[in-house]
Amino acid sequence: MFNHLKKLPAVLGWLTLASSGAVGADWYTGTEREVAGEEWIVAVDASATVTTNNSAFGTITATIAPVATLLDSGLRVRIQGVAGTYSYPGGAVGQTVKGVQQEGTVLLGYEWIWQQAALAGYIGMNVRSNELSILDPNNPVVGTGLGMKVAGDLYVNPTDNTLLAVNASYSTLFDAYYARARAGFAVAPGVFIGPEVTFLGDSFFNGWRAGGHVTGFAIGPMKFSLGAGYAFDRIRKGGYYTSIDGRIAF
Repeated sequence: MFNHLKKLPAVLGWLTLASSGAVGADWYTGTEREVAGEEWIVAVDASATVTTNNSAFGTITATIAPVATLLDSGLRVRIQGVAGTYSYPGGAVGQTVKGVQQEGTVLLGYEWIWQQAALAGYIGMNVRSNELSILDPNNPVVGTGLGMKVAGDLYVNPTDNTLLAVNASYSTLFDAYYARARAGFAVAPGVFIGPEVTFLGDSFFNGWRAGGHVTGFAIGPMKFSLGAGYAFDRIRKGGYYTSIDGRIAF
């Protein structure tokens, strides 16, 4: 795991969980460590989110610094894959529509790094496939398509013991959007606890999540974040979610 600069424990580096119900993740956080930071040119993020509203999504993202390192301002390449399942009542009375979704994204961007903050912007393309178990004429988000996608990440340490992290994305394919914000207070070196909120949707689905997170604890070379809270969507209404995010850099 790495920190952008000595004073910047950035959280939730990525997880622009695309339009669907994935959550997630893209994230990182860290404390000052005596490591060869100049060797970090790739960061791999993995996340999974499950809700009681019958959705489960996983995301894996690679962020690459093709010039210099991830600790320096510069160009970034991001490659992401998302896959998941969901279901909702539809069709005839008593029927359940089950959906399977996969998405691939390639983005090019730039990241600016300062003493207490990091800001990144990306633009590129995404391909998304969404298949339903039965025909639902009310759901236009079906089939495979190609769209333009933009994404952004902001990480700020207002003080040494606080953080703010925001990740957002939008795709022209099905008007899919995702935004996640986290705030935290340090409870141990590099470990933060605080509230989080997420808004996500597309041309058919929309919802929000609000809960809490603990971010930055390490297991071996990886850093992790856990989240849980209340989830609401316009079809199934209220429920609950849990999420786990992890990052490794090399």
